[in-house]
Amino acid sequence: MKLQGKVAIVTGGSKGIGLGCVRVFARRGAQVVFCSRDEQQGRHAESELRQTGADVALCRCDVTCEQDIVALIQFAIDRYGRLDCMVNNAGWHPPAMRIDQINTEDFESLLRLNLTSTFWGCKYAVPHLAKTRGNIINMSSAVALMGQANAAGYVATKAGQIGLTRALAIDLAPQGIRVNAVCPAGVRTPLVEEWAASEYDPQEALRMVDRWHHLGRMATIDEIGEVCAFLASEEASFVTGQTICPDGGAALGYATKFNA
Repeated sequence: MKLQGKVAIVTGGSKGIGLGCVRVFARRGAQVVFCSRDEQQGRHAESELRQTGADVALCRCDVTCEQDIVALIQFAIDRYGRLDCMVNNAGWHPPAMRIDQINTEDFESLLRLNLTSTFWGCKYAVPHLAKTRGNIINMSSAVALMGQANAAGYVATKAGQIGLTRALAIDLAPQGIRVNAVCPAGVRTPLVEEWAASEYDPQEALRMVDRWHHLGRMATIDEIGEVCAFLASEEASFVTGQTICPDGGAALGYATKFNA
């Protein structure tokens, strides 16, 4: 129960890595507000989590709307009276495209979803985190460090999150606010399964992604949630400005992954 008495916000918490964070944080004793753009999906997740005894609350929010993020943070304060951790998780990986196939409108839309929303989450959480000497966790990606073919827009937005993390770690340290980024490699999420389903052999597609990792498999959403729970806890009280990479060893052999 290392997060007992803590209050956290997780954006994009109704599925995938966000759901893993909500589930683990609640299991570790935190009270969690999470948001989803799809209210029906969010209510379903909220109901299932509460049946396990989790103290969680959904707030519908479109993270591409600045005022929605302002309202999300205020919802958490009104409900629980404080904020200890802001997890900026909401984001999307578009289909593979070369840069000449990406139009400016789509790039700017992805930038707003993956990076600008993280900026807003940090900006509006800071006054409340300063009161609790809390922390921020930005969900980036291993490809922000390694690069990825046919994903220039996605990699750029995720690399931007790392830069923002490092800059804020410097700026916010005097207030006792820690800021870190988590950079997973392959995680078994609905988005990955949707991609696999579009391939000729979905099961082989998933096995291929498993083989990219030296541990022989993708991470579970709860495994990434546990990494975030560590960063949110007092166990990580001297960790700030870091990019934590739970990647199953993928970065160690990324260049030869297709020969694995």
